[in-house]
Amino acid sequence: MSSDTPDQTVAPDYKSTLNLPQTDFPMRAGLPKREPEWLARWERIGIYDRLRASAAGRPPFVLHDGPPYANGHLHIGHALNKTIKDMIVRSHQMMGHDARYVPGWDCHGLPIEWKIEEKYRAKGRDKDEVPINDFRRECREFAAGWIDVQREEFKRLGVTGAWDRPYLTMDFHAERVIAEEFQKFLMNGTLYQGSKPVMWSPVEKTALAEAEVEYHEHQSHTIWVPFSVRRGGHAVMPDDEVTDFDGANQAALAEDLKAARIVIWTTTPWTIPSNRAIAFNPAIDYGLYRVNATQDESWTAVGDLYVLADALAAGVLEQARVTAHERVRGVTPDELGGLTCAHPFAGIDGADGFWDYDVPVIDGDHVTDDAGTGFVHTAPSHGADDFDCFVKRGWLDRMTYNVGEESEFLPHVPFFAGLSVFDRKGKEGKANRAVIDKLVAAGGLIARGRLKHSYPHSWRSKAPVIFRNTPQWFAAIDKPVGDGQDEHGTTIRQRALTSIDKLVTWTPRSGRNRLHSMIEARPDWVLSRQRAWGVPLTCFTKAGAQPTDPDFLLRNAEVNARICAAFEAEGADAWYADGAKQRFLEGIVDPDAYEQVFDILDVWFDSGSTHAFVLRDREDGTPDGIADVYMEGTDQHRGWFHSSMLQACGTMGRAPYRNVVTHGFTLDEKGNKMSKSLGNTIAPEDIVKQYGADILRLWVAQADYTADQRIGPEILKGTADSYRRLRNTLRFMLGSLGDYRPEIAVARDDMPELERYMLHLVEQLDRQVKAGYAAFDFQGVFQKVFQFATIDLSALYFDIRKDALYCDGIDSLERRAALTVLDILFHRLTGWLAPILVFTMEEVWLERFPGEDSSVHLQDMPDTPGDWHDPVLAERTATHRAVRRVVTGALEKERQAKTIGASLEAAPVVYLTADAAAKIDAGKFATLCIVSDLVVSTDPIPEGAFTLPDVPEVGVVVRRAEGAKCDRCWKVLPDVGTHSRPGVCARCDDVLGQ
Repeated sequence: MSSDTPDQTVAPDYKSTLNLPQTDFPMRAGLPKREPEWLARWERIGIYDRLRASAAGRPPFVLHDGPPYANGHLHIGHALNKTIKDMIVRSHQMMGHDARYVPGWDCHGLPIEWKIEEKYRAKGRDKDEVPINDFRRECREFAAGWIDVQREEFKRLGVTGAWDRPYLTMDFHAERVIAEEFQKFLMNGTLYQGSKPVMWSPVEKTALAEAEVEYHEHQSHTIWVPFSVRRGGHAVMPDDEVTDFDGANQAALAEDLKAARIVIWTTTPWTIPSNRAIAFNPAIDYGLYRVNATQDESWTAVGDLYVLADALAAGVLEQARVTAHERVRGVTPDELGGLTCAHPFAGIDGADGFWDYDVPVIDGDHVTDDAGTGFVHTAPSHGADDFDCFVKRGWLDRMTYNVGEESEFLPHVPFFAGLSVFDRKGKEGKANRAVIDKLVAAGGLIARGRLKHSYPHSWRSKAPVIFRNTPQWFAAIDKPVGDGQDEHGTTIRQRALTSIDKLVTWTPRSGRNRLHSMIEARPDWVLSRQRAWGVPLTCFTKAGAQPTDPDFLLRNAEVNARICAAFEAEGADAWYADGAKQRFLEGIVDPDAYEQVFDILDVWFDSGSTHAFVLRDREDGTPDGIADVYMEGTDQHRGWFHSSMLQACGTMGRAPYRNVVTHGFTLDEKGNKMSKSLGNTIAPEDIVKQYGADILRLWVAQADYTADQRIGPEILKGTADSYRRLRNTLRFMLGSLGDYRPEIAVARDDMPELERYMLHLVEQLDRQVKAGYAAFDFQGVFQKVFQFATIDLSALYFDIRKDALYCDGIDSLERRAALTVLDILFHRLTGWLAPILVFTMEEVWLERFPGEDSSVHLQDMPDTPGDWHDPVLAERTATHRAVRRVVTGALEKERQAKTIGASLEAAPVVYLTADAAAKIDAGKFATLCIVSDLVVSTDPIPEGAFTLPDVPEVGVVVRRAEGAKCDRCWKVLPDVGTHSRPGVCARCDDVLGQ
């Protein structure tokens, strides 16, 4: 053989003849570095505004943003919340809507005011000495600074929206509308000034809404106080003289009860000076108990008689260090209801008769025998149940006003004047101990102790709160609104309950139950706060008039219009400017005849009014001022969902939303609440820096947001692994589609069965994805798409079609059909996943369709032909896939035994029933199973054949394929080496000839 003659014994390298995937799309995403580039690109091409322009004429879809508070960096709950909102907006945009999103911020209220006060305190300044509009200006500047910070943090998460024109509750127009909405309550008759106990922060010196309160463990004093029975029958007036006994009732009173004392138990000793009654429950069994023996240090004495609930008596007497006692007899509800007691401080020296009034014993359903004594000390100025008992009886003239705004006893209270329940730092003051000491001195205590329990605290200052009776402004929710004519109800409560049940869809459904129960049982809405930073209650009261007088409130449309015009031009600061009262009243009414109200509106009224100045007033709002979706955390059932419902029902007669979507709280990996003190918080910024925002968004999509979710390092690692698997699927598609052109597309009817089956799956999944997005079920959407991409595509379709894509001739029907399906899959997958993986789908899209104006987010999810649905083919293919699983299992067993290496070395024999065998073409099924040959047999399954428990009618025996391995496609076939080109099979020889 001459030296220039090719060595025919060495097979040629055919790798260059294969159509292997080619793409620059990297497996390593590098998201933290690359995501900011896409953000800059979206801003450069104005993608949000381009969507608005292209969507003109489409059905509008508006998610109204619940405003976060402008006072700090984002936490993981913010990231969850804004990502879900973004997925809702993007998915509806891509499904054919004009989906608008206007982000907003809550700017008024105590948190910001508190921060400015802290700054003053650090400099030794008193906030009350600063001109109010100077103080308000500092609050405004503080909010504006944090809005800029939070805006960039939200944008970094990939959230799209009108970031350059958000809504702010401190904008002048917003302040004008908030005042205008308040004036509607003024004019429709639901606004009134009343006096009732509200949760009050002594540290912040303001009333708090339930949504502004959180519960923490707190150690309280506990005391057991005996009230001496004064007589039978209630006093007619609260200020009767002690000696003014009703002789008949006293004579009728049993002798043993005359000498008895009723014992109450309380964890708030400071409220004892404000006691006006004792409550019992007729459903509880009570008894009269005599002390027979005591320890030396007991505050009781042998022979003392006490009335106690039977279920609690032994425990109470043990606390009082009674060593022996007996139950004398039962005490009936009729007897209890006829008793009047003396206050423990009645007749005490130095009190000048301050407590010498009767203390009636009254019935109340709120009394239980779970703890305490079975009797409840009732101070109507310091408890909701206590207050309700007095309202029910018309005893509001017996309310006390003993405690000031710093929780201090007022000057008129003997012994305790100036003593506070809590000091300015939220620590225990001197009031409790002083009251206890005075009770001891007066013989008014039988036991004392300490108790750790859940107690309300301000969520801002973290300091304990008290219940305190103060004059406040309320919206009456059971009074007819205006003329009372409305299709959804005559009162705010009726309209709200109708909205909940008939006008709103709840996701999850439990949200309906939660809000319904709250609205059903709630009291009137407290609108006023005693602060400086917010929208004032823009109303005037008649000088010298009482709140019950019909002309107490000035209701004048011309005055209201003046106020609103000033707010539109100058903001709410106009209310505090010098001469404001004259400016608003002069020429309409006599300014000297009215007093200006300086309380500010509860910040929940601000946010509850946003529907008016965002949905109603903006061009990108809604035609009817009603949002398609409100979406917030479950705590907003008592917050924004709640206040928006009440506010809108008072001003426009119904809820301002059609859908309410609720997410749970974010916990750490162990299910614990995140806390800085525990060191288990995870900042969104840290996740974005390490993994990228798309990983954070994918975590959101994989979580069941309707319940509490967990996040942590291990969970994020699992999320990143899912992302890598999905990215690998997309990379394969990009590499394979490099030479696809629309003109080579194959019509569905001309496609092989496998391609038609994939189109069936696409049609089925497309319906499920769009239904899932419409129902805000992102977990369901992603799970279905991920399973399809990793199982139906990567593990099945791509694995099977690699042979045709790599080895077939460029123009083969099978290859062109596969490329056609890959193109369809590309558009579907990028469309389905774009609302979730906003950065990655943009990267994938631009890899295939580069261009300055190109973006996946300017696309819609493609329409999918209904005739791709083929249930007959799906049923037949289900049989194929079940049989294939058995073949794959058999091959894997042989690989583990090293009988074979690659599956192409095998030629299995598949044993089937005659019916199943009739549905399988052996030649085509060999391709599906990725083997070189396959035999179908209807013989009985031989012993030792491989089977699966769930497919018992299929058996497989793996044999080695006969022939040689093709050097190009690696199939083992008998004809390899018999063709003009060495080492190849007939198919590869033909392709090489082309």
